[in-house]
Amino acid sequence: MNPIHKKIPVFIHKGKPICESIIQVQYIDEVWPDKNPILPSDPYQRAQARFWSNYIDKKTSGPCKALQRETGEKQEVAKMEFMEVLKTLDSELGDKSFFGGNEFGLVDIAFIGFYSWFRTYEVVANFSIVAEFPKLIAWAERCLKRESVAKVLPDSDKVLKSVSDYRKKILGIN
Repeated sequence: MNPIHKKIPVFIHKGKPICESIIQVQYIDEVWPDKNPILPSDPYQRAQARFWSNYIDKKTSGPCKALQRETGEKQEVAKMEFMEVLKTLDSELGDKSFFGGNEFGLVDIAFIGFYSWFRTYEVVANFSIVAEFPKLIAWAERCLKRESVAKVLPDSDKVLKSVSDYRKKILGIN
C-alpha cells in the first residue's frame, strides 16, 4: 500500500515498493527498456508523453467521480468539464493511431482505462461520447486489439451495473 496516500496499486520490484500507476509504468520502461518501450526515445517526445499522462491524471479524476456520484447541476458541470478534457485529448490525438503516433505508449496507457467507463458516463449523465468523439472511440478500439489491453480492462456492462447500484443505494436514483 502507498505509505502516503494509503491506496493501491503498489508495484514491488526487488523488495522495494513503487507507488502510483503512471510512475510504475515509467519505472518499468526504465528497468526493461529493450522489452517493449513505453516512452519515446526522443527527450522532447518523452516530456510530451509525461505532460499528457499528467494532464489525464489531473483533469479526469474530479469530473469522472462527479459524473458517477452527483446529480443535477453538479453533474452537469462535471459533464461539461469532462467533455472539455475529451475535446482536448481528441485534438491531441488528431489523425494519429495512438497518442504517441504509430506506437502504443504512456499516454495510451494513462487514458485507455477510462474507456470502460464511457458507457456509464453516457448513461448516468445523458450524453454521447461515441457520437461526439468518434476518433477517441476508434483509438480505443485500436488499443483493444492489443492483448495486454483487452485482458485487463473491466467489462463496461459490469462498470455500469456497479455504478447504477451505487447510485440507487446511495443517491436513491435508478
